[in-house]
Amino acid sequence: MKNPTLLVRADASTAIGSGHVMRCLALAKAWQKSGGRACFLMAESIPALEPRLARDDVELARLAAEPASQRDAEQTANWARRSAASWLVVDGYRFAPDYIRGLKTSGLRVLHVDDDGRWDRYEADIVLNQDINANSEMYIRAPDTRLLLGADYVLLRPEFLAEPRDREIPAMARNILVTMGGSDPENVTEKILTALSGMVDLDFAARIVVGGGNPHFAALQPVAEKLAGKVRLERGPANMAHLMSWADITISAAGGTCWELAFVGVPTILVVITPDQNPNASAISAQGAALSLGWHANLSSHQIDSALRNLIKAEDQRRKMSERGRRLVDGQGAERVVASMQRSLNAV
Repeated sequence: MKNPTLLVRADASTAIGSGHVMRCLALAKAWQKSGGRACFLMAESIPALEPRLARDDVELARLAAEPASQRDAEQTANWARRSAASWLVVDGYRFAPDYIRGLKTSGLRVLHVDDDGRWDRYEADIVLNQDINANSEMYIRAPDTRLLLGADYVLLRPEFLAEPRDREIPAMARNILVTMGGSDPENVTEKILTALSGMVDLDFAARIVVGGGNPHFAALQPVAEKLAGKVRLERGPANMAHLMSWADITISAAGGTCWELAFVGVPTILVVITPDQNPNASAISAQGAALSLGWHANLSSHQIDSALRNLIKAEDQRRKMSERGRRLVDGQGAERVVASMQRSLNAV
């Protein structure tokens, strides 16, 4: 099939962030690299995502339906038929078995990106879970549903693959990157800024990423201004990979960004900002590729200060974190997923 089409059904908002869309963008870019075209179908979005998709030559279409509703499924199936989509990728916690079943009934090939095996049955052609603790026992599934599980299938965008993986580990870390995801609804970023304000005795430079769906930018500005010369806010930066390569240490939410940080080899302190991130944080921490501080609401600025100070001085620990992270993620995950999807097309 010439120029096969990949249709992606994923949303973003201030409540759910942009992680689902961004990892699907990695898959879309790998699909494009293989010679296909990609289109995103969204019922909800945030302004920062639209120019990003355009910059990556990915089409964007709008749904006029309640997300994950029956009308959503019907409109999505119609879009897939009109665009002669070879595959439909569905990513988001709201897409229940009935939604997937409706798409399958329409004759579509469906890849369901899932993080936790929350549903009682999975009927997509492929279920993808890129977390390192993913296992087949999490999924009660139809006989012909295939599973792609684990870090071999981590979806990384091309800008990460372009970054050099060798990094210098300084005796004392100086450059600190803070990223709490695309939305940060609980404003955990401000708690971390408060911790940094108590570290003015140290020589550091911090870049604080404020995602495109983060509603707290105005509240963060005066806090950052008190640390002028040490702290800079970065609103929706164009190239996160470059910032990660710059950083000696990152403080990050324990979502999909974990895999990007592991690949680039950044020593990382993790903060759990949504309950579904708990398994991720625990598993990566157990591998020695990061240090998890646990649930954000139980975490004080003093604890963040203490963890940062310790890691800044711990050259050997940071070196081990970097090495173990790079061993976890090899960067070929999106290509492996695309190859699996295309084998299905070739088998028809």
